[in-house]
Amino acid sequence: MMDEVTRRHCCPLRIGDQVPAFTARSTQGPIAMKDFEGRWLVFFSHPADFTPVCTSEFVAFARASERFAALGCDLMALSVDSLYAHFAWVRAIRDHYGVIVDFPIIEDPTLVIGRAYGMVADDAQDAGAVRAVFIIDPEQTVRAIVTYPVEIGRSVEEVLRIVAALQVADGGKGMPPEGWRPGAPLFAHPEPTLESVLDAADPVGWFLKECE
Repeated sequence: MMDEVTRRHCCPLRIGDQVPAFTARSTQGPIAMKDFEGRWLVFFSHPADFTPVCTSEFVAFARASERFAALGCDLMALSVDSLYAHFAWVRAIRDHYGVIVDFPIIEDPTLVIGRAYGMVADDAQDAGAVRAVFIIDPEQTVRAIVTYPVEIGRSVEEVLRIVAALQVADGGKGMPPEGWRPGAPLFAHPEPTLESVLDAADPVGWFLKECE
């Protein structure tokens, strides 16, 4: 039985917010948001089971699960479909693609979790969740939010890139630039002093410098 979300938001979740706690049924048994404390988590919603775009996304996430695990990052999905629909869909994916969805998919028939996370609007005309992605750090803080419309699929590679970039930035190794990939150069944090501005070899050298 799903517990009520412990904190409702008067506005959508934002970067820097603590995630609302909940307990729900999933394809891997009862699961709670607090179970992921101490690890990174990608928590994402999909409009419905047994739909073509969602199926392509789940196949891609499942195939990339070991790459997420290598980053110390778990995966968890949500839709308003029932637990039994999730089981049947996971079976269909396995039988057709030879891929096992080994991360939990939680049910949200009352929409309470989806609405608390902004996955389902309070005034939505149907129960389908948008394609929301919340990247949550080990302290259960929202670090990134990516939302796609229901019509198009997400990029799993981009989600992996965001997790890796956040971890690099948190490690103080530098700032990942546009399109950054692991192993690529990072930008150094600018030194906000007049001396560093005047001593730079060129007008942009004080703020636009790769890490050594």
